[in-house]
Amino acid sequence: MDVLLVEDDPKISGFICAGLTEEGYAVEPVPDGLTGLRAGLERRHEVIVLDVMLPGKPGTQVLRELRSARVPTPVLLLTARDTLEDIVQGLDAGADDYLTKPFAFAELLARLRALLRRAPTAAGAPLQCADLVLDPSTRTVTRAGRPVALTNREFTLLEYFLHNPGRVLTRAMIAAHVWGTPRPSDTNVIDVYVNYLRNKLDAGQSVKLLHTIRGAGYILQADARAAAA
Repeated sequence: MDVLLVEDDPKISGFICAGLTEEGYAVEPVPDGLTGLRAGLERRHEVIVLDVMLPGKPGTQVLRELRSARVPTPVLLLTARDTLEDIVQGLDAGADDYLTKPFAFAELLARLRALLRRAPTAAGAPLQCADLVLDPSTRTVTRAGRPVALTNREFTLLEYFLHNPGRVLTRAMIAAHVWGTPRPSDTNVIDVYVNYLRNKLDAGQSVKLLHTIRGAGYILQADARAAAA
C-alpha cells in the first residue's frame, strides 16, 4: 500500500514513516507543500497524509489544487487545530478525513485502513431512492437525471444511506461505517457532512430525500413525513 506523507516536522514524519513501514506500507515522505503537490500530481498514491501547516504552500491549498486537477486519492489531514471552523475549512478543500495532533499511531492506522477500504473496488449494481441514482461502477450520482458532484467522503456517506433506505442511521452507526471508528466524532463533522450531502441532493427539489430525526439520527427516504418524525 502506497502512502504519500507530506509533513515538515522531522520527528513526526520519522515516527509515521517507521510505524507505517513496519505495518507493510510503502511511504514517500516529503517535507513541504510544493514538493507534496508535485508528488501528488506526478504519481497516484493509494492515500495521502497531509499536514495543514507546511512551508512553501499550506496543506489546504495543496489539497485544493490536487482536487482541481481531479486527483481522487483519499486525503487524511493532520492538523494541530481542532475548532469546527478549521475542520470545516479542511473538509471544504476536499479532505476525506482529519486527525488532530497529538494523536496515537493506532488511530492514524485505523483511519488509513478506513480510507483504503473506501477506495473504489469491484462495483455492484446501481443503488436508487426515488430519482436519486448512485452507480458504484462509474462512481457517479444523479438526481432527476442531473449529475451531482460529490467528494469521496460524501460518496461513501451516500452509499451507506442507499444501502439502508428508510432506516434511521445514528451518528454512531455513521461514524463506524463511514469514518471507520467505533465512536462518534468529538465534533459536529458528521452533521456537517450530512448537511453538505443534503444541500447537494435536495436543494431546489420538491421531494426531499435526506431527513433529520431529532434525537435519533438521519434517514434517507422519499417521504416528507420523515422530517417530522
